[in-house]
This record gives sequence, C-alpha cells and structure tokens, in this order.
Amino acid sequence: MSINLTGSNDDVEATDALAREVPDEEQMSRGSLAMAWYGVVSAMFFLYIGAVLASAYGTVNAIVGLVLAIIVFGVINSIITKYAINNRTTVAQFSRTILGSGGSAIATIIFALVAIYYAVFEGSIVAFAFQTAFGGEWWVWVLVVVIYSTPLVIGGVRRFLDKLNGWLLPLYWGGLIAAVIWASVQYGVTDTWITQPGAFPDLPFASGGPGWLSTFAAYLGVMILMMFTMDYASLGKKADMKFHRTVTFGWVFYLLAYGVNAIVGIFLVYTIEGGIDATETGVAGGLVGMMGLWGLLLIWVSQTRINTANYYLGAANLKAFFDRVFRADIPSIVFVLIGSVIIFLLMLLPIVQYILLALAWQGVLVTAWVGIALAHILMTKDDKGEIGTIGDKQYHAVNGAGVTTWIIATVIGIIFLQLPVISPDLAGIGTSWGPIVTLLTASALYAILYKGSKKTALKV
Repeated sequence: MSINLTGSNDDVEATDALAREVPDEEQMSRGSLAMAWYGVVSAMFFLYIGAVLASAYGTVNAIVGLVLAIIVFGVINSIITKYAINNRTTVAQFSRTILGSGGSAIATIIFALVAIYYAVFEGSIVAFAFQTAFGGEWWVWVLVVVIYSTPLVIGGVRRFLDKLNGWLLPLYWGGLIAAVIWASVQYGVTDTWITQPGAFPDLPFASGGPGWLSTFAAYLGVMILMMFTMDYASLGKKADMKFHRTVTFGWVFYLLAYGVNAIVGIFLVYTIEGGIDATETGVAGGLVGMMGLWGLLLIWVSQTRINTANYYLGAANLKAFFDRVFRADIPSIVFVLIGSVIIFLLMLLPIVQYILLALAWQGVLVTAWVGIALAHILMTKDDKGEIGTIGDKQYHAVNGAGVTTWIIATVIGIIFLQLPVISPDLAGIGTSWGPIVTLLTASALYAILYKGSKKTALKV
C-alpha cells in the first residue's frame, strides 16, 4: 500500500515540516497531489481483499458491502480533506489536538508499524511472483526483494521514482485490463464469478447479520487510509478544495481503489480455469501462471513502486519516534536499514497468512482514532489554519478527553475481537459489529467528554 507523504523531501521528519502555514500558491498543484496519492490505487491488496471477501460471504454480499464502504469512506475523507487543507495539519500535528503532545509520538509509531506491515505484505506478493515464475527457495526471493527495495528509498533515487509514478499508474491499469481480456479470451466469460454463494451463510442479525455487513466491517479495518489522507491533503491548495474532496481523496478514488480492483480480483479468481486461491498470493500466482512474464512485470512494476513508499515511511516515522521520545540524533540511513531488517525477518514468517487478523487488530486502534478525529472536526468548525503552526510546548502532554476515549474505544474493539475465543457462536458478532461499535463509541464518547471538560489539549 502506498503511503508516501513527501513526494521529494529527504528529511524523515517531513511530516512536521509539511504542517505549516504557507501561501496557497506554494502548495502542491492539483494534478501533482492527485497523482502522488493515486499511487495507492495500484496495490494488489485491493484485488486480494475483494476476492477473499467474496469467497467468504458471496459475491453479491461482497459488492453490497463494497458499495457501502465506498460511500462511507468518501464522506469521511471529504470531511478530513477539508479540515487538513484549511488547517495545513498532518496526523502528527492533529494528534496533539485530540490526544495532547504525546499523541504526536503515538501517531508516528502507528505510521511506522503500519508501513512496515504493508511492506511485508506487498513484498511477499513480489517474492511469490518471482518464485512462481522461476522457482527457488522462498528466503532467496525475500532477500532479493529487500535488497533491491532498500536503496530505492534513499535520496535522489526515490525522487526519480516519484516522478515515474505518473507513468507507472497507467501501466498498472493497462495491465489489469489486459489481464481481464486475457482471462476472458482464454477461459471464456460466465456468470460463475458473480453468483458465488460464499463459505459462510448469513447469520441472524443478532448473531452477526448479513454478509454485506461483515464485508463493510472488514473494509473499516483499512481506515488507516484516512490518517494517510490527512497528511497528503495538508499539501493541497484551498483553491482545489472541491476537486480534492471529490476526486483525489473522495468517492472517485475509492470507486477505483476499492471498487474496480475488487471486481477485477473477484473476476480473475473465479474465471481462470481451475480457480485461483482467494489467498494473499493466489491472485499474483494466477496472473503469472496465465500471463507469464507479462504478469510478472505487472506485479513487479506496480508493487515495487508502492513498496518503496512503505519502506520510506516506515523508516521516516521510526526516526521521528526515536527523535521525539528518546531525543536521539541518529542518521536516517540507520532507520532505513533497521526497517529493512525487520521487513526481511517478518517476510520469513507466515505472518502474511494472518492478514485479516492483523487488519482487525490494526483496525481497532485506527478506527477509534478516526472516530475521535471526526467528532473533533465536526465540533470545532471554527479552526482557521492555526494548528499546523503551533509548537509542541503550547500543548498539554495529555488531553484527557481524547486519551480516555481512545483507551475505552480500543478496549471495546478488542473485546469484540475476542468474542470467538469466548464462544464460536459469537464470532459473527465480533466480525460484523466490532469495527462499527468502536467507531460510534469513539465519536460519541469523545463528543461527551469534550463538551463536559473545561480543559483542552492547547494551553490557554
């Protein structure tokens, strides 16, 4: 998943530097910002998640939940985009407002861990594609992927790759179109892919509810994109507000990233003869098996560009976290190497097999943050571009309303995740209702505590 924040800055603390009050004309142009963000679209993750949800809950349920997710994500990100552009504020800066100055450190470590997690997933896709095409030991291809990816996040090479993003995105879409046509001509087109019943029948509403609800809840686990949206949107011009709220970060983006990718993933999984396993690497293996080196090229080009962003942001935020918490002045290259070693070791483990579980745990923390953020933004519409320019010393270390809400909402989310451990009959409730209850609890509780508290994070 692409999460490159800076475009061309080499400073790993660019997140703070970006959140400053600057004239509108000095912000990124509409096209440049949109193209930088749309690198996210070419993540194989979106093909996989669409296919695996269709396999679990049926194609119709998966599509209904997908449409609902596109609508909800479009609305929420429109709100976040407007706030970020008006206030020139990133997640690190905004987290001080809802959590206190310590929230900035929390935000950076969340970014680092999530970036590393997605680097493991995307890197494993590439390694599996190479292994499918050429054979060999898994650890060898993992090492190859890490070795060639690490130098790509450093300095001028990364800037060059950023400029190539405009060319790589059309290549990705062209490759997907070619894959669909290839599969259609070679295997024929039937209604099999649209009529899949799914492995799990719909449950009574009190025990989890319909499959489309579970699909929608699964997409809530990717709310980390809303945190990334704030950092990207802080680079936008106020004059381009409407475009960014609709096209760059709004429903148009999610229609392509979630919608089109999911449909293609479902189609390929159930059209290619013999079927593709709806697994983390099944789609990649199917493309290579069907298209040969062309399929390998499609996967390598799109995933390598995305993964350099993951490597970079992981290193950038590891450094920012250590700088802020430990007051350590360690060279950036050290964190690039540390991040790469962590990624290599994790790729050797079967961690990618537990992607939905990891997505759920990650989603609890992030969903609670998003709920708090939404409540705060909707309740403080009078913020006028000052947040990004306020120094850390002007904030309290802890904002009681935000921290209390985050803890309570996260605990509630974790309890829902553990319901299957208590009883298998409760699994549906945990899967379908956990993310939704977490989001609503975070928003409602923060609103209550914020209104009832006489103190804010900002020192008066």
